[in-house]
Amino acid sequence: MLCCLPSLAMAQFSDSYTFLKAVRDRDGAKVTELIDKPGSTIVNTRDISTGETALMIATGARDLTWMGFLLGKGANPNLADRRGITPLMMAAQLRFVEGAQLLLEQKAQVDRAASGGETALIRAVHLRDTAMVQTLISHGANPDKRDLTGLSARDYADRDARGTALASVIEGVKPTKAPSGPVQGPTF
Repeated sequence: MLCCLPSLAMAQFSDSYTFLKAVRDRDGAKVTELIDKPGSTIVNTRDISTGETALMIATGARDLTWMGFLLGKGANPNLADRRGITPLMMAAQLRFVEGAQLLLEQKAQVDRAASGGETALIRAVHLRDTAMVQTLISHGANPDKRDLTGLSARDYADRDARGTALASVIEGVKPTKAPSGPVQGPTF
């Protein structure tokens, strides 16, 4: 009976759990085995407690190779975790310009907002990350999209006396007409 215990213990883990663990452990053989199963959609599976995807794990690890691999296998760059954070927002938070560039090339939604209405561009402005701001603007980020406080990336850049480089990058983008509807984000 003892010979069966390891297989019984492994049976308690779902393919989703095993897949995300393999991504965290950078176990390429196990990841490939699970992704390559016929009809598998596991590449976009989410952690049951956080909503985190494999692409978020790779982005959080600042691992371009794994990000490219997962995107090549069909990972959706626009899936968000339970807080509304996408891989692009995570890349902005980490100041991971190369990762943001890869995600944008793979059709990441540049103006997607998290649950607080914050976009990747607003986050980059808060961090005074000129390179990230330039990357996002060059991919069509809207500097006039407002968060739940009613402020936009342009507003935050204008308010920061130390962020003159950011303000000049954003200044080159023509202002857009403010939306007539409510600010994007959750309603209370």
